[in-house]
Amino acid sequence: MTKPLSELTTIRVGGTPASLTEVFTRDAIIDECQRIWASGEEWFVLGGGSNVVIADEVSNLHIIRVANKGIEKTGHGSIRVQAGENWDDLVRYTVDHHLGGLESLSGIPGTVGAAPVQNIGAYGTELADVFVRCEFLDYLSGEVQILEKADCAFGYRDSIFKRGKVGVITWVELQMLVDLPAASGELLNRRRDEVLDLRASKGMVLSEDDLDTHSCGSFFTNPIVTATFARTLPEDAPRWHVDEDGDRVKLSAAWLIEHSGITKGLALGAAKAAVSNKHALAITNRGGATAAQIGELARFIQERVAATFGINLVPEPSFVGF
Repeated sequence: MTKPLSELTTIRVGGTPASLTEVFTRDAIIDECQRIWASGEEWFVLGGGSNVVIADEVSNLHIIRVANKGIEKTGHGSIRVQAGENWDDLVRYTVDHHLGGLESLSGIPGTVGAAPVQNIGAYGTELADVFVRCEFLDYLSGEVQILEKADCAFGYRDSIFKRGKVGVITWVELQMLVDLPAASGELLNRRRDEVLDLRASKGMVLSEDDLDTHSCGSFFTNPIVTATFARTLPEDAPRWHVDEDGDRVKLSAAWLIEHSGITKGLALGAAKAAVSNKHALAITNRGGATAAQIGELARFIQERVAATFGINLVPEPSFVGF
């Protein structure tokens, strides 16, 4: 019997799909996707389940779970990584092999194939910094394509894959920093440990024993507004310029949430969905929450921030089946 998707997502919600097929090789991904797509049935490609909220009722949905593994060197500091490889396992591999560039992205859950979709990033680093190309099976044409960095139109938590380029990534190629100083191994490990400790303090490193980690990580992106609008906010509202002219400013979604009256640990009534006790930017499953409850809390937070500051927070995770 097909298992419920709540067992395969980090926020632990999601109903039982029509089918669930795990694919362990690049060729199997292509074959299975083409088979499902030809059927005309509803489908979704699932990786690590870390950046998705799947509805409670998805009985018509066919899930293709990408699980191909492998990391190979393809040149001087260049590596090709299969889409189903665990992201943090990749970061650990690069640190162990004294390859720089990913250490600040330690502890992010999910798979490598999902990383370009979101252009994942943290602490001043994003995937686009080291991304070279990926292989992509296009849904509309059915063709296998090689997409270079410029083709992917990366932005802040954004890419062409979030703006209508539908299909599946089979592998990703990255160019890592090499020829680092002799002490680079120690420095990379130290940075990785710092990031893991910092993320853990915010409940952002997945743990079976810590309900604050049963989430999608940061649930909303930090909004980018005009400098003129930013000047209307309280002086203590954190802000960062994101262009040379200073016309565009990034704000802290966590600050906006907390200063709109949303407290850490907040739940609506008896619902099991709650704001994390450690970080206002995370919505967590306290045990038995439904996808509907997650969505309801997310909308409540958006409404409070919009009413207080006139800003619409945009969710980071994908909503499937709603």
